[in-house]
Amino acid sequence: MPMTDNQGSFLNRISIRRNQVSNMENNHEQDIEDLELFQKHVADRFSDLLPNDPPSTTDSPAIDQSPLFSISWFRKLLDVFLCCEAEFKALVLIGRDPVQFSKPPLDRLVPDILERSIKSLDICNAVTHGLELVHHWQKLAQIAVTAFEQKPMGDGQVRRAKKALNTLLTSMMLDDKENNYHAKAAERTWSFGRRSGGGGGGAGNNNKDRTNGTFRSMSWSVAKSWSASKQIQAMASNLVAPRGGEPTGLAVPIYAMGTIFVFVMWALVAAIPCQERTGLLTHLPLPRNLNWGQALIALQDKIAEEWKKKEKKGTTGLLDEMQKMEKVAQNLVDFAENFQFPAEEEKLEEVAEQVAEMAEICRKMEEGLTPLQQQIREVFHRIVRSRAEVLDVLDQIGKMSPPVPY
Repeated sequence: MPMTDNQGSFLNRISIRRNQVSNMENNHEQDIEDLELFQKHVADRFSDLLPNDPPSTTDSPAIDQSPLFSISWFRKLLDVFLCCEAEFKALVLIGRDPVQFSKPPLDRLVPDILERSIKSLDICNAVTHGLELVHHWQKLAQIAVTAFEQKPMGDGQVRRAKKALNTLLTSMMLDDKENNYHAKAAERTWSFGRRSGGGGGGAGNNNKDRTNGTFRSMSWSVAKSWSASKQIQAMASNLVAPRGGEPTGLAVPIYAMGTIFVFVMWALVAAIPCQERTGLLTHLPLPRNLNWGQALIALQDKIAEEWKKKEKKGTTGLLDEMQKMEKVAQNLVDFAENFQFPAEEEKLEEVAEQVAEMAEICRKMEEGLTPLQQQIREVFHRIVRSRAEVLDVLDQIGKMSPPVPY
């Protein structure tokens, strides 16, 4: 993950300062400053994900911004998660006295975020399988594009394209549990290709997936009874802001990171086919009184609005490329059903535009899906490593506790 200048300076400053000997008063002041800076970075990063207003003048420089809910936008969202997680870990763990984690409210909040991280690992697994299915759809769409591009366009090419597109649309319309079944089938095909020498799935990576023998490999499927919507609901159910009279300190960044966990995983589930998304939350318990909460609320409103439309239409997810693919595929099927050889020149020009649009969608998927999967894998392993570091701190606390007298 590329480290931003702000993140690098923030992490370096914390590391250097906590390796120096200073009085308690100065430490307290620095902690407050670090906490405020962390919250500012969270606010800035999520604000950058919001769509910008169009420039007011024609001579304004063009803004390089990914369309909302596109593959590139979700890659930026995961970058934001990884940056926030790195700063959070530096703020909360580096140079801290482990005893702090055994006192209220941290003795309650730390187990909560550990449990939330476990649920996030399950979601990473489910989203990975969903992306395998999207890969499969992209291949079907590419078959149709190749068939339509052959000249002259005859009945055989149109029938082949129609068959691929009907398979694509049927799969997209299946409910979430059925999608999970097809995702497993697509995953098996794609995994076979990787074991044959393609794209980054060698034995070394498989060994990394079994870190400490504790967590499931990213290639494992979730249980049949598992529900993405219930998982998000469980993650959000105990997400409560620190009370006014409660000692804040580390409680604030722990709450902020817990909120980021819930929001990012919720956004991924809404965008990418996952097992059992019926009843997915459209309102998360986000803080309106904190500066970083405003950007999250603005993004939540946009995602929730699109998700409500999705449930009414029955489409498969919010990912921009998938929605466009579904629309164009339906248009091409309509053309194929009414095709008669030789086709009118006007009709051929019209379908050529549709085919070009589908080819562009396939290109974006081809270029973006694998890097997105790799980022989700990085998120998975980062959560595993961070969780292990927190457990090490809790283990130190247990060793420092006096033995119980008999």
